Amino acid sequence: MVKRLRKAVLPVAGLGTRFLPATKAMPKEMLPVVDKPLIQYAVDEARAAGIEQFCMVTGRGKTALIDHFDIAFELEATLAERSKREALMLLRSEAMPPGSITTVRQQVPLGLGHAIWCARSFIGQDPFAILLPDDLVLSQTPCLQQLADVYHETGGNVVAVTEVPHEQTNRYGILKIGATTANRVEVEGLVEKPDPADAPSNLSIIGRYILLPEVVEFLSMMERGAGNEVQLTDAMAKMIGHAPFHGLKFEGQRFDCGDKAGFLEAQIAFALARPDLGPAVREFLKKYINA
Repeated sequence: MVKRLRKAVLPVAGLGTRFLPATKAMPKEMLPVVDKPLIQYAVDEARAAGIEQFCMVTGRGKTALIDHFDIAFELEATLAERSKREALMLLRSEAMPPGSITTVRQQVPLGLGHAIWCARSFIGQDPFAILLPDDLVLSQTPCLQQLADVYHETGGNVVAVTEVPHEQTNRYGILKIGATTANRVEVEGLVEKPDPADAPSNLSIIGRYILLPEVVEFLSMMERGAGNEVQLTDAMAKMIGHAPFHGLKFEGQRFDCGDKAGFLEAQIAFALARPDLGPAVREFLKKYINA
C-alpha cells in the first residue's frame, strides 16, 4: 500500500546574493511575482497536491517567511473597518492551519542535501515532497500534483525533469535514463553537475521532488560531492534499484527565479496569464517591443 503524501520540505536558507541589494533585509523567497511572494507560490502548489505539513529549513534573518503565514490581526481589523472585503477574504483564504508549519535552522551552508538532512526529525518515516521556491512553474495542473499522481501510481521516488542545453549540464543534476514513455523516464543514474563531455543525457532535475524517507540515511553519511557540499543528487543516486525511481517531464513552463532574467520573465508570463492584468500588460509591452 502506498503511503499517503502529506509532508513537504522547503529549503529557504540561502542568502539570495544575486538579488542584492533587494535581499539585504528581505529573504529572496519574499520577492513577489506580480503580487504574491515566491514562498506563497510554493506553499499554494503544495497544498493543491494535498500537502498538510510544512518544514522550512531557514537561516538567520529569515523570520519574515514565517511571519508571512501568520495571522495579521491588526491588518485584518483595519481592512474590516474600511470594508475592504476582497482584500480581507484573500488574506483569510491563504491562512495556514495552526501547527502546520515548523522550522529548522541550517546553521552552515553545506548544500541542498545538508538542508534536507536538517529536516530529518520532521520527515521521520514518511514520504515527502521538496519544493525549491526559486523554481516557479506555470501550468494547468500544479507541477507537484503531477508528481504526486506518479508517486501514488508507483509508490517510489519521482523528480520533475526538463531538457537543458547540453553545454549547460554542469549547472544541474542530470539523469541517466532507462525505459521511456510519453512523459516519464526510468532513472538509472544521477550525476550532479557533470561536465558536458561526461553527461549521460541533457535531462535535468528541477526543484520539485517526491522522495522516500530512506534518502535521509544516505544524507546522514555526510559525504561531500560537487562544490564540496552534501549533494541531494548523490544521496538519491544511492536509492536507485531499491525502489521505483522516475523522472517526469511535467506539463508547464518553468522559470528560474534565482536568476534575474528568469525572474523578470516570470513576472511577465504570470501577469499575462491573469485576466485582470493580461490585456494591460500586452498593451504596454508593445511600447518596449517596438522601441
